[in-house]
Amino acid sequence: MHTYRGHRADSFRPIDVLELNELRARNRTFNGAYRRTALATLGYALTALRLFDSRFLRIGILYLVLSILLFALGYIRARHSQHDFSDRSKTSALYDQALPTVGQEDRREYGRPFITAGRDVVAVGALVMVVEILLLAFVLQM
Repeated sequence: MHTYRGHRADSFRPIDVLELNELRARNRTFNGAYRRTALATLGYALTALRLFDSRFLRIGILYLVLSILLFALGYIRARHSQHDFSDRSKTSALYDQALPTVGQEDRREYGRPFITAGRDVVAVGALVMVVEILLLAFVLQM
């Protein structure tokens, strides 16, 4: 169970508006982007499956698989962000090497410093690249 300043996640209340804005921004960044992308891809898959003839079936299924995998990556990323900003999270060597943002050196810190999820970005990039290659192959076979 993750706690935030000693409170469970369900009973945690931000101290002020600044902390609330920071938590909302992190939620939009970490969780929202993956979910929005997966929903948009799912909508495209359903459109291809429902509106077009059977020649587009493989394309619709390909986008359906992509949206499911994006939902899975988003879930994993959300779990990581819950762990990263909880009280019991351990600081890795990467966080010790993180440089403060210019102009933000004397500001209040909310959890650990933000570090881009490089492995997640590479995984999504590789996944989309494979889907685009398969999509090109499907289109060329038509």
